[in-house]
Amino acid sequence: MVCFLCLQPPIDPTTGELSTGDISEQTHLVMNNIKAIIEAGGSNMDKILKCTILLVDMAHFTQMNEAYAKFFLNEPPARICYQVTALPKGAIIEIDCITAE
Repeated sequence: MVCFLCLQPPIDPTTGELSTGDISEQTHLVMNNIKAIIEAGGSNMDKILKCTILLVDMAHFTQMNEAYAKFFLNEPPARICYQVTALPKGAIIEIDCITAE
């Protein structure tokens, strides 16, 4: 079975508020949220097949990539990254993924 996890903004799950941290902090928050959702569904990060990353500023790519890479101890999934002009609630990053199981 394949599961689709829609775009996840950097929302703090304890407050419900958008993070105002730098791109590294926001990437960690998004990835932790994705990890929690995937694990709650009975899967794990190794089952991610593909991620799509939306950035408001491509100058953040290197910092985002360093934070993102920490979530994949084995081979990372396929990835696409786009620069967009704006994201909901003023977010600077959103990530979605496709997982197996």
